[in-house]
Amino acid sequence: MSGDLRRLAELIRERNATEVEITKIVGRPAQIGHIGEYIASRVFYIALEQSAVHPGIDGRFRSGLLAGTSVNIKMYGKREGLLDIHPERLPDYFLVLTGPMSTSMDSRGRTRPWSINEVFLFEAGPLIDRLRDRGVKLGVATSVRKAEWDAARIYPGSPNAPLTLTGTQQDAIRLFKLSSPQSLR
Repeated sequence: MSGDLRRLAELIRERNATEVEITKIVGRPAQIGHIGEYIASRVFYIALEQSAVHPGIDGRFRSGLLAGTSVNIKMYGKREGLLDIHPERLPDYFLVLTGPMSTSMDSRGRTRPWSINEVFLFEAGPLIDRLRDRGVKLGVATSVRKAEWDAARIYPGSPNAPLTLTGTQQDAIRLFKLSSPQSLR
């Protein structure tokens, strides 16, 4: 038996132990989507739906300008310009947490770390209208133009951001940013 196979088995055991600890915190399986929902619920004051499979809506904002509006939360290991959209079950907003911008569509030899480098808030209705006007097919991997992503970015903030984050929210997001993304290509 090869040393690589033994080392892989050891690393998987370590990962499984870590996933048990993460599950204890988030209350759901340690998958990137559930973890993203948990983080977003804490940072953005979102009351999550009881069921993790509620169609199209993960929760509702509890306070601030968006109080009461529905949200679908996405967490992606990399920003690739794609958004999972189910047009028959639209929330009021999509809140998207992403890792670093992808530099290649080839995944060979590259990692997909769980980090938050950017956060985006898309108002669903107007976004869908613009995508349909352009003839974009809506679905699991809907292609969204860079300009749309730039306009929706709320972290790091910009003068035209659709939502301004508090210092506490920004500090919380920074906890999940990779310290050295180059080491995890």
